[in-house]
Amino acid sequence: MKIRMFFMALAAATMVVSAAPAQAQFGGLGGLGDKLKKKIPNVLGDRQPITTSLSDAKWGDESRDGFTPREPVRSLMTLQRTPNGGFVLQTGFYEFHDQSYCLKAGTHGPGGGDGYLFAPPKGPAEDAVMTIVRNSVNHPEIQQQKIQQLLWAIIARAKFEDLSSDLKATAALLLTPRQLASLNRNALDMLTTGPLADNLPGPIRTVLQAEADLRRMLTTPGASFAEMERVAVLAGAAPMGPGSQDIPEGRWSLHPDGYYIRYVPQGYSHTVVGIWVPQGSPAVGKEYDPATHIAVPGNTSRQRLIQSGRAYQSH
Repeated sequence: MKIRMFFMALAAATMVVSAAPAQAQFGGLGGLGDKLKKKIPNVLGDRQPITTSLSDAKWGDESRDGFTPREPVRSLMTLQRTPNGGFVLQTGFYEFHDQSYCLKAGTHGPGGGDGYLFAPPKGPAEDAVMTIVRNSVNHPEIQQQKIQQLLWAIIARAKFEDLSSDLKATAALLLTPRQLASLNRNALDMLTTGPLADNLPGPIRTVLQAEADLRRMLTTPGASFAEMERVAVLAGAAPMGPGSQDIPEGRWSLHPDGYYIRYVPQGYSHTVVGIWVPQGSPAVGKEYDPATHIAVPGNTSRQRLIQSGRAYQSH
Protein backbone atom coordinates (compact mmCIF):
# COMPACT_ATOMS: atom_id res chain seq x y z
CA MET A 1 0.00 0.00 0.00
CA LYS A 2 2.84 2.41 0.86
CA ILE A 3 4.57 1.66 -2.44
CA ARG A 4 1.31 2.21 -4.36
CA MET A 5 0.81 5.57 -2.64
CA PHE A 6 4.43 6.49 -3.38
CA PHE A 7 4.06 5.91 -7.11
CA MET A 8 0.79 7.87 -7.18
CA ALA A 9 2.61 10.75 -5.53
CA LEU A 10 5.54 10.26 -7.87
CA ALA A 11 3.31 10.53 -10.93
CA ALA A 12 1.79 13.74 -9.58
CA ALA A 13 5.23 15.12 -8.86
CA THR A 14 6.38 14.27 -12.37
CA MET A 15 3.51 16.33 -13.84
CA VAL A 16 4.38 19.26 -11.60
CA VAL A 17 8.07 19.09 -12.40
CA SER A 18 7.51 18.81 -16.15
CA ALA A 19 5.59 22.09 -16.06
CA ALA A 20 8.13 23.87 -13.87
CA PRO A 21 11.44 25.49 -14.85
CA ALA A 22 14.33 23.07 -15.31
CA GLN A 23 16.09 24.42 -12.25
CA ALA A 24 13.15 23.66 -9.94
CA GLN A 25 14.14 21.59 -6.91
CA PHE A 26 12.18 19.21 -4.70
CA GLY A 27 11.68 21.99 -2.16
CA GLY A 28 9.55 23.93 -4.63
CA LEU A 29 6.80 21.32 -4.77
CA GLY A 30 4.80 22.59 -1.83
CA GLY A 31 6.28 20.10 0.65
CA LEU A 32 5.66 17.07 -1.58
CA GLY A 33 9.28 17.09 -2.71
CA ASP A 34 10.56 16.82 0.86
CA LYS A 35 8.36 13.78 1.42
CA LEU A 36 9.60 12.20 -1.80
CA LYS A 37 13.23 12.75 -0.89
CA LYS A 38 12.61 10.86 2.34
CA LYS A 39 10.64 8.05 0.73
CA ILE A 40 12.58 7.34 -2.47
CA PRO A 41 15.70 5.81 -0.89
CA ASN A 42 13.54 3.59 1.33
CA VAL A 43 11.28 2.47 -1.50
CA LEU A 44 14.24 1.71 -3.75
CA GLY A 45 15.93 -0.22 -0.99
CA ASP A 46 12.78 -2.23 -0.30
CA ARG A 47 12.41 -3.09 -3.99
CA GLN A 48 16.00 -4.12 -4.64
CA PRO A 49 16.20 -7.82 -5.61
CA ILE A 50 18.98 -8.28 -3.02
CA THR A 51 18.67 -5.99 -0.01
CA THR A 52 21.61 -7.27 2.10
CA SER A 53 23.47 -4.26 3.52
CA LEU A 54 26.01 -3.35 6.18
CA SER A 55 23.27 -3.24 8.82
CA ASP A 56 22.77 -7.00 8.24
CA ALA A 57 26.45 -7.76 8.95
CA LYS A 58 26.08 -8.23 12.71
CA TRP A 59 28.74 -10.84 13.41
CA GLY A 60 32.05 -8.99 13.08
CA ASP A 61 34.46 -9.75 15.95
CA GLU A 62 36.87 -6.86 16.47
CA SER A 63 38.49 -8.71 19.37
CA ARG A 64 40.04 -11.05 16.76
CA ASP A 65 41.62 -8.30 14.64
CA GLY A 66 45.14 -9.37 13.67
CA PHE A 67 44.53 -12.92 14.93
CA THR A 68 45.93 -15.95 13.06
CA PRO A 69 44.96 -19.45 14.22
CA ARG A 70 47.80 -21.64 15.51
CA GLU A 71 46.74 -24.61 13.43
CA PRO A 72 48.52 -25.06 10.08
CA VAL A 73 46.37 -23.76 7.26
CA ARG A 74 44.81 -26.40 5.01
CA SER A 75 42.85 -26.20 1.79
CA LEU A 76 39.09 -26.17 2.28
CA MET A 77 38.98 -28.56 -0.68
CA THR A 78 40.26 -31.34 1.60
CA LEU A 79 36.87 -31.42 3.33
CA GLN A 80 33.87 -33.49 2.29
CA ARG A 81 31.59 -31.69 -0.19
CA THR A 82 27.81 -31.39 0.09
CA PRO A 83 25.12 -31.52 -2.65
CA ASN A 84 24.82 -27.71 -2.25
CA GLY A 85 28.43 -27.28 -3.33
CA GLY A 86 29.38 -26.59 0.28
CA PHE A 87 31.79 -28.21 2.72
CA VAL A 88 31.32 -30.31 5.88
CA LEU A 89 33.33 -28.49 8.53
CA GLN A 90 35.90 -30.10 10.81
CA THR A 91 38.19 -28.65 13.47
CA GLY A 92 41.04 -26.63 11.99
CA PHE A 93 42.09 -23.61 9.96
CA TYR A 94 41.16 -23.59 6.28
CA GLU A 95 41.63 -21.36 3.25
CA PHE A 96 39.84 -21.30 -0.07
CA HIS A 97 40.33 -19.16 -3.18
CA ASP A 98 36.80 -18.97 -4.54
CA GLN A 99 34.94 -17.41 -7.42
CA SER A 100 32.97 -14.50 -6.01
CA TYR A 101 30.37 -12.32 -7.70
CA CYS A 102 29.30 -8.68 -7.67
CA LEU A 103 25.80 -8.07 -6.32
CA LYS A 104 25.65 -4.28 -6.54
CA ALA A 105 26.18 -2.57 -9.87
CA GLY A 106 27.41 1.00 -10.07
CA THR A 107 29.75 0.67 -7.09
CA HIS A 108 33.50 0.27 -6.66
CA GLY A 109 35.31 -3.05 -6.48
CA PRO A 110 37.39 -4.14 -3.48
CA GLY A 111 40.55 -2.29 -2.54
CA GLY A 112 42.14 0.23 -0.24
CA GLY A 113 42.42 -2.14 2.71
CA ASP A 114 38.67 -2.11 3.40
CA GLY A 115 37.38 -5.06 5.40
CA TYR A 116 34.38 -7.29 4.71
CA LEU A 117 31.90 -8.91 7.07
CA PHE A 118 29.53 -11.87 6.82
CA ALA A 119 25.85 -11.28 6.09
CA PRO A 120 23.22 -13.65 4.65
CA PRO A 121 21.43 -13.05 1.33
CA LYS A 122 18.19 -11.14 1.80
CA GLY A 123 15.59 -9.80 -0.60
CA PRO A 124 12.96 -10.95 -3.10
CA ALA A 125 15.56 -12.61 -5.35
CA GLU A 126 17.59 -14.36 -2.65
CA ASP A 127 16.31 -17.80 -3.66
CA ALA A 128 17.23 -17.34 -7.33
CA VAL A 129 20.65 -15.87 -6.53
CA MET A 130 21.57 -18.70 -4.15
CA THR A 131 20.28 -21.30 -6.61
CA ILE A 132 22.50 -19.94 -9.41
CA VAL A 133 25.58 -19.96 -7.19
CA ARG A 134 24.88 -23.42 -5.76
CA ASN A 135 24.06 -25.09 -9.06
CA SER A 136 27.09 -23.54 -10.76
CA VAL A 137 29.34 -25.90 -8.75
CA ASN A 138 27.92 -28.86 -10.67
CA HIS A 139 28.40 -27.09 -14.01
CA PRO A 140 32.13 -26.34 -14.26
CA GLU A 141 31.70 -25.94 -18.02
CA ILE A 142 29.85 -22.64 -17.46
CA GLN A 143 32.26 -19.72 -17.47
CA GLN A 144 32.37 -17.46 -14.43
CA GLN A 145 31.53 -14.48 -16.64
CA LYS A 146 28.23 -16.10 -17.70
CA ILE A 147 27.25 -16.63 -14.08
CA GLN A 148 28.12 -13.02 -13.28
CA GLN A 149 25.98 -11.83 -16.19
CA LEU A 150 23.01 -13.81 -14.86
CA LEU A 151 23.45 -12.25 -11.43
CA TRP A 152 23.71 -8.78 -12.98
CA ALA A 153 20.51 -9.51 -14.89
CA ILE A 154 18.77 -10.23 -11.59
CA ILE A 155 20.00 -7.18 -9.70
CA ALA A 156 19.31 -4.96 -12.74
CA ARG A 157 15.77 -6.42 -13.01
CA ALA A 158 16.18 -7.46 -16.65
CA LYS A 159 13.55 -9.69 -18.20
CA PHE A 160 15.15 -13.08 -18.67
CA GLU A 161 12.98 -13.74 -21.73
CA ASP A 162 14.80 -10.82 -23.43
CA LEU A 163 18.33 -12.06 -22.69
CA SER A 164 20.62 -13.43 -25.39
CA SER A 165 20.11 -17.04 -26.42
CA ASP A 166 23.26 -18.28 -24.71
CA LEU A 167 22.40 -16.54 -21.44
CA LYS A 168 18.87 -17.96 -21.54
CA ALA A 169 20.34 -21.42 -22.08
CA THR A 170 22.67 -20.91 -19.11
CA ALA A 171 19.80 -19.68 -16.96
CA ALA A 172 17.77 -22.78 -17.87
CA LEU A 173 20.60 -24.97 -16.57
CA LEU A 174 20.89 -23.14 -13.24
CA LEU A 175 17.33 -22.09 -12.40
CA THR A 176 13.95 -23.79 -12.14
CA PRO A 177 11.11 -22.89 -14.56
CA ARG A 178 9.28 -21.27 -11.63
CA GLN A 179 12.26 -19.08 -10.82
CA LEU A 180 12.71 -18.09 -14.46
CA ALA A 181 9.05 -17.08 -14.71
CA SER A 182 9.32 -14.87 -11.63
CA LEU A 183 12.32 -12.85 -12.82
CA ASN A 184 10.58 -9.87 -14.39
CA ARG A 185 11.76 -6.28 -14.51
CA ASN A 186 10.24 -3.61 -12.26
CA ALA A 187 9.36 -0.29 -13.90
CA LEU A 188 11.95 1.98 -12.35
CA ASP A 189 13.34 3.43 -15.61
CA MET A 190 11.31 6.58 -14.93
CA LEU A 191 13.65 7.38 -12.03
CA THR A 192 16.91 7.18 -13.98
CA THR A 193 16.51 10.40 -15.95
CA GLY A 194 14.75 13.72 -15.69
CA PRO A 195 14.22 16.30 -12.91
CA LEU A 196 13.29 13.75 -10.26
CA ALA A 197 16.38 11.69 -10.94
CA ASP A 198 18.51 14.83 -10.84
CA ASN A 199 17.44 15.35 -7.23
CA LEU A 200 18.10 11.82 -6.02
CA PRO A 201 21.16 11.35 -3.80
CA GLY A 202 24.25 10.78 -5.96
CA PRO A 203 24.96 7.16 -4.94
CA ILE A 204 21.34 6.10 -5.57
CA ARG A 205 21.29 7.85 -8.94
CA THR A 206 24.56 6.15 -9.93
CA VAL A 207 23.27 2.69 -9.00
CA LEU A 208 19.97 3.23 -10.82
CA GLN A 209 21.76 4.41 -13.96
CA ALA A 210 24.14 1.44 -13.86
CA GLU A 211 21.20 -0.95 -13.53
CA ALA A 212 19.41 0.71 -16.46
CA ASP A 213 22.58 0.49 -18.59
CA LEU A 214 23.02 -3.17 -17.68
CA ARG A 215 19.40 -3.95 -18.59
CA ARG A 216 19.97 -2.40 -22.00
CA MET A 217 23.30 -4.18 -22.57
CA LEU A 218 22.09 -7.57 -21.36
CA THR A 219 19.14 -7.49 -23.75
CA THR A 220 20.97 -5.93 -26.74
CA PRO A 221 23.00 -8.18 -29.05
CA GLY A 222 26.69 -7.40 -29.30
CA ALA A 223 27.40 -6.00 -25.83
CA SER A 224 30.60 -7.51 -24.44
CA PHE A 225 31.31 -8.61 -20.88
CA ALA A 226 34.07 -5.98 -20.66
CA GLU A 227 31.54 -3.24 -21.46
CA MET A 228 29.15 -4.52 -18.81
CA GLU A 229 31.96 -4.76 -16.30
CA ARG A 230 32.89 -1.10 -16.86
CA VAL A 231 29.30 -0.12 -16.03
CA ALA A 232 28.92 -2.40 -13.01
CA VAL A 233 32.37 -1.96 -11.45
CA LEU A 234 33.39 1.68 -11.06
CA ALA A 235 37.03 2.62 -11.60
CA GLY A 236 39.06 5.08 -9.55
CA ALA A 237 39.30 5.81 -5.85
CA ALA A 238 36.21 4.84 -3.84
CA PRO A 239 34.77 7.57 -1.61
CA MET A 240 33.39 6.65 1.79
CA GLY A 241 29.73 5.88 1.24
CA PRO A 242 26.91 6.92 3.57
CA GLY A 243 26.74 4.86 6.74
CA SER A 244 30.21 3.35 6.24
CA GLN A 245 32.13 1.78 9.11
CA ASP A 246 35.87 1.54 9.67
CA ILE A 247 36.36 -2.21 9.15
CA PRO A 248 40.01 -3.31 8.82
CA GLU A 249 40.98 -5.81 6.15
CA GLY A 250 40.75 -9.42 7.32
CA ARG A 251 38.31 -8.90 10.21
CA TRP A 252 36.78 -12.19 11.34
CA SER A 253 33.04 -12.72 11.59
CA LEU A 254 31.69 -15.29 14.06
CA HIS A 255 29.10 -17.20 12.06
CA PRO A 256 25.91 -18.18 13.97
CA ASP A 257 26.87 -21.84 13.45
CA GLY A 258 29.98 -21.35 15.59
CA TYR A 259 32.88 -20.98 13.14
CA TYR A 260 34.94 -17.92 12.26
CA ILE A 261 35.17 -16.63 8.71
CA ARG A 262 36.99 -13.80 6.97
CA TYR A 263 37.04 -12.53 3.39
CA VAL A 264 40.03 -10.95 1.65
CA PRO A 265 38.97 -10.09 -1.92
CA GLN A 266 41.63 -10.03 -4.62
CA GLY A 267 39.17 -8.30 -6.93
CA TYR A 268 35.40 -8.67 -7.12
CA SER A 269 35.68 -12.05 -8.90
CA HIS A 270 38.24 -13.68 -6.58
CA THR A 271 38.03 -13.88 -2.79
CA VAL A 272 40.37 -15.62 -0.37
CA VAL A 273 38.12 -17.10 2.32
CA GLY A 274 39.57 -18.10 5.68
CA ILE A 275 37.63 -20.39 8.02
CA TRP A 276 38.63 -21.31 11.54
CA VAL A 277 36.78 -24.05 13.45
CA PRO A 278 38.11 -24.08 17.06
CA GLN A 279 38.34 -27.22 19.17
CA GLY A 280 34.94 -28.03 20.66
CA SER A 281 33.09 -25.73 18.24
CA PRO A 282 29.42 -26.56 17.58
CA ALA A 283 30.26 -26.01 13.89
CA VAL A 284 31.96 -29.42 13.58
CA GLY A 285 29.89 -31.51 11.16
CA LYS A 286 27.87 -28.53 9.93
CA GLU A 287 27.87 -27.22 6.37
CA TYR A 288 29.67 -24.15 5.11
CA ASP A 289 27.45 -23.21 2.17
CA PRO A 290 29.17 -20.35 0.30
CA ALA A 291 25.93 -19.39 -1.46
CA THR A 292 24.56 -18.22 1.89
CA HIS A 293 27.50 -15.84 2.41
CA ILE A 294 27.63 -12.28 1.17
CA ALA A 295 30.84 -10.44 2.03
CA VAL A 296 29.66 -6.92 2.91
CA PRO A 297 32.22 -4.09 2.82
CA GLY A 298 32.63 -1.57 5.61
CA ASN A 299 32.71 1.09 2.90
CA THR A 300 29.19 1.19 1.46
CA SER A 301 30.43 2.57 -1.86
CA ARG A 302 32.08 -0.80 -2.57
CA GLN A 303 30.43 -3.96 -3.86
CA ARG A 304 28.75 -6.75 -1.98
CA LEU A 305 30.31 -10.07 -2.99
CA ILE A 306 28.44 -13.37 -2.85
CA GLN A 307 30.74 -16.37 -2.43
CA SER A 308 30.67 -19.68 -4.29
CA GLY A 309 31.95 -23.22 -3.93
CA ARG A 310 33.86 -22.96 -7.21
CA ALA A 311 37.62 -22.64 -6.94
CA TYR A 312 39.13 -19.59 -8.62
CA GLN A 313 41.20 -20.69 -11.62
CA SER A 314 44.11 -22.90 -10.48
CA HIS A 315 43.60 -22.46 -6.72
